[in-house]
Amino acid sequence: MTSENVTTVYKVSGMTCGHCESAVSEELSALDGVTAVKAVAASGEVTVTSAALLEEEAVRAAVDEAGYELVGRV
Repeated sequence: MTSENVTTVYKVSGMTCGHCESAVSEELSALDGVTAVKAVAASGEVTVTSAALLEEEAVRAAVDEAGYELVGRV
């Protein structure tokens, strides 16, 4: 069994600035197994690196908690 990380890119609507990026990153970073998050407001994309594939509902809940909407995977 390998211990490679999984990288997934999500589309998030509503991010317009650095504060938005921070809010989304903070909530997603709190999910179990997440090792890195990079949110880019300009593209509306959030790249999440995790130990295993994340449940989409968990990602959606974290994005909702930050005040934004998960559109889906890119």
